[in-house]
Formats: sequence, structure tokens, C-alpha cells
Amino acid sequence: MVEAEHAPDETLERRVRDEDGAIDAGFVEQVSQAVLLSDVTTLRQLVAELHEADLGDLIEALDADERPKLISLLGVDFDFTALTEVDDAVREEILEELSPETVAEGVRDLDTDDAVYILEDLDEADKREILDKLTPAERTVLQQGLDYPEGSAGRRMQPEVIAVPPFWTVGHTIDFLRETEDLPERFFEIFVADPSHHFVGTVRLDQLLRTQRPVSVADLVEDDRRVVQATDDVEDVARMFQRYNLVAAPVIDAAGRLVGVMTIDDIVDVIEEAGDDDVKQLAGVDAEEEISDSVRQVALGRFRWRFISLIAAFVSASVMAMFEEQLGKLVALAVLAPIVASQGGNAATQTMTVAVRALGTGELGGWNMGRFFRREMVVGVLNGVAFALITALVAGFWFGNPMLGVVIGLAMVATLIIAALAGVAVPLTLDKAGIDPAIASGTFVTTITDVVGFFSFLGIATLLLRFT
Repeated sequence: MVEAEHAPDETLERRVRDEDGAIDAGFVEQVSQAVLLSDVTTLRQLVAELHEADLGDLIEALDADERPKLISLLGVDFDFTALTEVDDAVREEILEELSPETVAEGVRDLDTDDAVYILEDLDEADKREILDKLTPAERTVLQQGLDYPEGSAGRRMQPEVIAVPPFWTVGHTIDFLRETEDLPERFFEIFVADPSHHFVGTVRLDQLLRTQRPVSVADLVEDDRRVVQATDDVEDVARMFQRYNLVAAPVIDAAGRLVGVMTIDDIVDVIEEAGDDDVKQLAGVDAEEEISDSVRQVALGRFRWRFISLIAAFVSASVMAMFEEQLGKLVALAVLAPIVASQGGNAATQTMTVAVRALGTGELGGWNMGRFFRREMVVGVLNGVAFALITALVAGFWFGNPMLGVVIGLAMVATLIIAALAGVAVPLTLDKAGIDPAIASGTFVTTITDVVGFFSFLGIATLLLRFT
């Protein structure tokens, strides 16, 4: 009997996702055909009960002109939470095609943080047109969230919280929770606030339920709980959640009044987005680039860093040009020089990646910077010596010139040490200058290691080898 009850859900899961976890191509085709034929009945059977994450992936898999039509056909059966699961570019395209009335009706039933997330990237005129379709109470709540700075906790928090006065008893609080219909869908703690709504402290649900009814809530308050300022950067809040293993945290305004709550599901999204941005920026890709972006958007977004890389390449080439005469006399130099530079670039990229990530997570600061720097320098020396011996032996045998092996060995040691130095110094310098090290470090570090690699190898060769 139990198996029969669960069979439909299991069938749906197999139909929606393929064995690799991606949206099934056959399922996408079924939905596409239903949209094309405006077959609302079939469409509702296929997607009305989907989880918002599955529905979001399905929307991205459909053609651009099918997405708004899908939403219009589903009407009230479409879960607007799915729009928080799609790329920003896809969401903006969909919202531009939908009427303000449709969007207003869709966001009306969402959690406030999800509604703010959907609306925040629209231009002011479109945003105002949608907000005007809401009731004054709904509009006020959303506008308060939108008024906070972009990337702040105020934009991501849920303003719907459960707050009780400190003079209530446990019994009174439990009765209130049982009898009140419009409580948040999920909550983990009860917040305690004074009559002016100033935050006093937190009471855990498990502690509340284990305590006798006559006990005062004030006796259960944990006043040392971590709190979040509404203007705090969400990435700083995410690091606090990670550091202290939080599930939820109250959000207060500048006056100490309780204005909302941040929960772990909000933080998971923040961490995922921050990691995404860092990976893209380390490769010189705009953090805002999405897989759904047009060719024009991607080309323009990547042009800047490719142009900077081109300039850096000319700088490296100019170093090679300084030794044109030596390169002409000994072809082996031209063959081996890129090996030294590439090893330096790889070593610097490894160190730089660790440094940038540590800066981003707050793990690298004044208290451990010296230790990190010394560690990377020692690693650079050890790797430099090891690779110097390997490349010296290979180069010496390859070209039958032991002195050439000595030259490339010395150059390898020098380059890997400088690579370690650059991998630490460049991100730290950019961070001190207020520039995101994830964005600019790669270009600077690569240029430094190329220049040092070529110059050290060809310079040492000029000093030690006899050119006739």
C-alpha cells in the first residue's frame, strides 16, 4: 500500500530528470509542444506540481518565446518562486514580456525576500508599475526591502518574524503559536523584543517546548546570540553563519529594532553565488555572465580582460625581443624559455587562488599574513630546486649542453620564488587598494611571471653562455 502511494512521485522524478540529473530532453519537448498548442490541461498535468527548482531548470531549457507563454497559460498554477532559480538574464527577459498585473499577482504570495529578489534588477519604472498593482500594505513591505543597499542583508532577509514580549510566559507563547494562522512557513527560533520592538534576545524552539508553561520567556532568553545589521554585506553574514554554525539570525536596523531574520537557506544561495563569482572572475569573466547570455553580451563582457591580456602579452614579447641576438645564435633558448615562464605561471596561479579565496572568506588577515607568506616562499624554494634539477637534467641531455641545463635550473629557481611572491603580493595589494583581487589578480600575476621567467632565463644565459 505504501509503495503504491509513492509510485506517482517516483515516476514524475524519472520523467523530469534524466539519469545524470539534468532536465530530460523528452520532457522538455512534451512541455514545449503543450505550450505551442496552448494545451493548458496537459501543461498543468506536466508541470503544475513540480518543485520550483525543477520548474526553474525547465524554464531555462525552453526557448525564449515559450517561457512567458508557459507562465501565462498556467496562470495561478505557476509558482513564481521558480523565477528565483533561473539565471538573471532569463528572469529579466521573462518579466519584460509579462504584464505588470501578472507579475504583481505572482509575487503577492511569495516570501518577501523572494519577491524582492525577483524585482530588484528591474528598472525603476517597471518596478514602480508592478508595485502600484499591489495593496498599500504589500507595497510597503516590498519597498522596505528594496530600499536597503544592493547586496545587503536587508535585501535577503525575511521580514516576517515571530517576536514576543519578554513578560510573556512559555504557556502564553505556545498558545499564540498554535492559534495564530499567519505565522511564517518555517521558523527555528522565537525572538524576544520590547514594546518598542527593540531586539532583546532569542529563545530556541526546543528549549521553549521543554520548559514548564508558567516560566517567563525572559528567563529563557539567549542574549549572546549573533545578530545581523540590515546593512551588513550578505557575504559577511554568510561567513558568520559558517563560523558559528548558525541556522538563523535576527536582523536589526541601526536603532536596534528587530526588522527580519536571515535563515540558512538564504545563506546557501549567497555562498553559491559568491563561489560562482570568484571562479568566473579568476578566469577574467564578468561575475554577471550567465550561460543564457547572448553572443553580444558575452563578447563585450570578455573583451576588456582579453584586451588587457593582449597588452600583457606584448610586454612579455618585448622582453624576448631584448635578447633577439642571443635567440638567433642558440635556438635552444627559444625552445626552453616558454617552459620556465609556464612553470612560473602555474605556480603563481596556485598561490594566487589560495590567497584570493582566503581573502574572500576572511581566513587571511593581519594575524596570519606573515605565516602564509613565509609558507608560500618556502614552497616556492622547494619546488624551484626540485624542478630546477629535473629541467636541468632534461635540457642538458636534450641539447647535449650541460651548461644549458645549469642556466635553466637557475632560472627555474628564481622564477618559482618570484611566482610565489607575486601570487601572494598581488592579491593582497589589490585588496588593500579596494580592488576585488578575484577580478584583476590573474592578469597581473601572469604578466609578472612571464616577464620574470623570460628575463631570468635569457639573462642568465647571456651571462653564462658564450655567444660567438
